[in-house]
Amino acid sequence: MLTPPNAGLGGDFTTQDPWRIFRIMAEFVDSFEEMSKIGPAITVFGSARTPPGDPWYDKAVEMGHVIAQLGYAAITGGGPGIMEAVNKGAAEAGGVSVGLNIELPHEQKPNPFANRSLNFHYFFIRKVCFVKYANGFVLFPGGFGTLDEFSEAITLIQTHRIERFPVVLIGREYWGGMLKWMEKRMIADKLISPDDLKLFQVTDDVREAIEIISASDLKRRNTPAVAPQA
Repeated sequence: MLTPPNAGLGGDFTTQDPWRIFRIMAEFVDSFEEMSKIGPAITVFGSARTPPGDPWYDKAVEMGHVIAQLGYAAITGGGPGIMEAVNKGAAEAGGVSVGLNIELPHEQKPNPFANRSLNFHYFFIRKVCFVKYANGFVLFPGGFGTLDEFSEAITLIQTHRIERFPVVLIGREYWGGMLKWMEKRMIADKLISPDDLKLFQVTDDVREAIEIISASDLKRRNTPAVAPQA
């Protein structure tokens, strides 16, 4: 029998890996129960460092307004910057404004505009909720976190691990360099196919982004479900 390296040294047994399973289960159960009540939703990502008064902040407020006006809940990471702006716009429009908060050493502090707020300990559970309860993704200019959510979403769609849903990037100039690199490197080196660039769309217009998502949502609702194979 293997002896744990900390055997006999005491410590809190609830911090050991087998017991973390129960904490993970509890966080999944609590978040699924709450998120299942919000109805159709659009998840929006973007930088936590975008200050009020910035043009992108103003566009994100507009995005929140439009999402709420069309009857969707607005889901964000619950922090400052673009997240705050979207939650603000949705709340001001009388909509459901959801913040999925996670405690971080820097940047992440809950914004006051989320009228539905959940707190997460585990990043991966939070990320599941971003995808599971969204009818579409909108991504404003952001940093590593925004890129992470973008790449994960299109990877899940590309590999058919989730049903395809619309992913829209806001800001042609901001995202343009990445798209050119994808074409010149990833496609040229045959690491992705040209059709993979159709997994997402790019626009500068907030309303166009929402129209893309709502049109896809309507089409999906009107498409008969395919019975699972035995």
